[in-house]
Amino acid sequence: MLRTGLEELLGIEHPILLAPLGPWSTPELTAAVSNAGGLGSQATAGLSLESIREQLARVQDLTPRPFVINFSLRWMDEQALELALGMNPAVISFSHGDPGHLPERAHDVGALVMHMVNTVTQARQAAERGVDIIIAQGSEAAGFGGMVGTMTLLPQVVRAVQPIPVVAAGGIADGIGVAAAWLLGAQAVSMGTRFLASTEAGIDGQLKQAIVEAEAEDAVKAAYGDLLIGPAGIGQYPITPRVLRSSLVDEWNRRWEEAKGDPSQLRAEADEAVRQGRADELLPLAVGQSAGMIHEILPAGEIIRGVMAEADKTLRRAEVPEAIL
Repeated sequence: MLRTGLEELLGIEHPILLAPLGPWSTPELTAAVSNAGGLGSQATAGLSLESIREQLARVQDLTPRPFVINFSLRWMDEQALELALGMNPAVISFSHGDPGHLPERAHDVGALVMHMVNTVTQARQAAERGVDIIIAQGSEAAGFGGMVGTMTLLPQVVRAVQPIPVVAAGGIADGIGVAAAWLLGAQAVSMGTRFLASTEAGIDGQLKQAIVEAEAEDAVKAAYGDLLIGPAGIGQYPITPRVLRSSLVDEWNRRWEEAKGDPSQLRAEADEAVRQGRADELLPLAVGQSAGMIHEILPAGEIIRGVMAEADKTLRRAEVPEAIL
């Protein structure tokens, strides 16, 4: 079975991480991934302090294994960070901005620090900040990301920050992707869309089925995203959300130049969508281009076992020396 060395550092069995899923993150899925030998991740963005406390406690009830507590630097709340640091976390992860002094604070409580980047420059900065693991996220990924593809970004980041271990993210949903990431220098992969199409994922069954039925081209960048969520602040990364296509997403992508010049109509439509309970039509479910590789809804543990078996088979077919398998 594929072993990379990162498993021992993280206390896991398989080099597969659950990507932080923002508002779609649930304790049940986080725990299921960790219980299956991967590394679950519980996101905090957009949640109240009490919700974060309840969800982290729930994860701890569901699994004795390590998991990640993720903070987006676009929306991080200081009280929430203090709460997480007080829970003796195994791993804290940051995304969407310069981590600054935050790795030091996490290290002070004995936590490892992962940081997600979208460019080589961001990776070098994160390395200087003292992070333990870097996630190189390609533009294929769901949610908020950059514009450089995984296959181009990953080997450049690996070279730029070695010997810091690098995790590959974006466009990976099967064992072939895991094998490719390993050959490009990654020591693990982070998957989000694949786990959204799992039985434990806390989204509606129709949305899971929409992922199964989607093609890669149905996961599109919402170019107008910053006009709704606000532009990047000082130290924050410029990011554009990738979401499941809808008629409103297509319309406002076509009207992007108009919206940039005068965002009032877009924002008015967004406000009306919120009032009518249709907010997800303008910023729908975050889905990556790997949706085109996903053909069934499975338990998280079965996903991990299947991905690892396919990765091993792929590497053997490529005649990778037995000593590293």
